[in-house]
Amino acid sequence: MALHIHEACILLLVILGLVTSAAISHEDYPADEGDQTSSNDNLIFDDYRGKGCVDDSGFVYKLGERFFPGHSNCPCVCALDGPVCDQPECPKIHPKCTKVEHNGCCPECKEVKNFCEYHGKNYKILEEFKPSPCEWCRCEPSNEVHCVVADCAVPECVNPVYEPEQCCPVCKNGPNCFAGTTIIPAGIEVKVDECNICHCHNGDWWKPAQCSKRECQGKQTV
Repeated sequence: MALHIHEACILLLVILGLVTSAAISHEDYPADEGDQTSSNDNLIFDDYRGKGCVDDSGFVYKLGERFFPGHSNCPCVCALDGPVCDQPECPKIHPKCTKVEHNGCCPECKEVKNFCEYHGKNYKILEEFKPSPCEWCRCEPSNEVHCVVADCAVPECVNPVYEPEQCCPVCKNGPNCFAGTTIIPAGIEVKVDECNICHCHNGDWWKPAQCSKRECQGKQTV
């Protein structure tokens, strides 16, 4: 009889052990800090490959939908393999363009310079002007200035002067030449001293005068 009671006690203890281990699960114990960090690092995000496209801000576009990813001004189409974006061959910007807009896929010139700049001043297209007495200039449609410089003739005197607002020097006293250090007018013979009479070369005003000696008139002594 005592043997049966002992076996019954052992069986009861085994049953209680099974019930206790089944009632206690891993969820009853909080995970330590290491386990929590590991679970956060393994977050699973949605995979949109073959389903849609995502721009830089995280917005999702459907297949076949057009959108502008990031800061690009060129549109893209959402495809199975990802965005397919336009890569147009944009026209070159005019070198004289003064206002460019970047609102579209290609930059667009909104204003072309319609004037010429010369020595710090602006001139209208086809405007003619004289920046100096010897220059004649015009503002061409290409926004470039073309100038012609006057070619002055050789003056017919040895003492030409420049008048205000005039390009070429002028002989205010007419043609002349040097006779030694004396300036004599052309076209007449000039007695430069008691013994010499001189005249200028015809047309060669820069050459010294031609002189000839005459009988000197010496001073009479008393």
